[in-house]
Amino acid sequence: MKENLINFIEQKSPGAIPLLIVIRGSHAYGTNIETSDTDYSGIFVQSEDDILGNKYIEQINDDKNDTVIYEVRRFLELVSKNNPTVLELLNTPEDCILYKDSAFDMILENKDRFITKICANSFGGYAKMQIQKAKGQNKKQNWEKDKVTRKTPLDFCYLHKGEKSFNLSDFLESNNMDQKFGGLSKSPHGRDVYSFFYDFISDSYFNDKKGLLFRFLKLKTIYLNREPIGFKGISFEDSNDIRLSSIPFNCPKSFFIGHVSYNKDGYTQHCNDYKSYQTWLNERNETRWVDVKSHGQKIDGKNMMHCKRLIQMSREIAEGKGIIVRRENAKELISIRKGEIDLQTLIDSVELEILEIDKLFTNSKLPDSVDNNFIHELIVKIRKQLYNK
Repeated sequence: MKENLINFIEQKSPGAIPLLIVIRGSHAYGTNIETSDTDYSGIFVQSEDDILGNKYIEQINDDKNDTVIYEVRRFLELVSKNNPTVLELLNTPEDCILYKDSAFDMILENKDRFITKICANSFGGYAKMQIQKAKGQNKKQNWEKDKVTRKTPLDFCYLHKGEKSFNLSDFLESNNMDQKFGGLSKSPHGRDVYSFFYDFISDSYFNDKKGLLFRFLKLKTIYLNREPIGFKGISFEDSNDIRLSSIPFNCPKSFFIGHVSYNKDGYTQHCNDYKSYQTWLNERNETRWVDVKSHGQKIDGKNMMHCKRLIQMSREIAEGKGIIVRRENAKELISIRKGEIDLQTLIDSVELEILEIDKLFTNSKLPDSVDNNFIHELIVKIRKQLYNK
């Protein structure tokens, strides 16, 4: 695999020099299970010509981001911001290192200088993000039916009669009326407000929801010798908006049903939700979906496993223990992933623990930030050593 990754770097950035190639993620943490993928990361130094010219590449990755490799300058920029992902990369366990150039030792020898109080926000922020993601999975996995089912603009129209209002679809259904015989005319001085008319003559002729006898009697007794008006209907297939009709001056007063408001913003949000849900269905990790469905807690256990891990690492950093990637409590973390504990209780405890860790960082002896001059000098030394080779 090492040779494949070295070739991958060469393909993406010809002439680049690999500095470090590692296995990252669950295999590095010790939390991998039977279905875990193997992800890779690393660092490279771009060719001298590309650096001097205008072909700088910050990082290279595959289509699924299972492999992400940083150019040394970008790597050290992220390190100076105490990005958890790159700090973990810098502290990868020995058994997960596939390749290391001797020039990388210049970075390893100084890795403790990169740990600062910024970790309180970076690791803590990542932990909070995992909580949001865990709950966000619930929003998709348990989305209420009216968001899963594709709706039409008609479902967002409301009829107002007296002091009451009705969903227009429900009103039409309960009265055996068909939207194709309706007509909407924009009401003046009202945003998304319309006058709603119904062509009872066309209804009597063509509405299949009503029996023939009913249609004949109604037509004969009420609308004798009158021609259908022929409204355009309220909505039509594959439309993202309602449809308006011209209302003739001689339209019978009895055709006026009431005023209708159209919640256009609500329909737009529904379309976005539906699209987001369909995207999630197509792209979701089926294994994780099965895991969440099996433990039934409606919270993504994998996100909460990462949350707990990040919180523990934050505490260790604040207490001066450094960055420990391989987790001694891997079995406990795996049980969280599988939902073998109450995940909501875990969320509640973690949120309290974050506040406690913030105090530890405030009182720690860690520096406030990384020395940018040191970062600059380190990049220059590494490039000179490799380019001179």
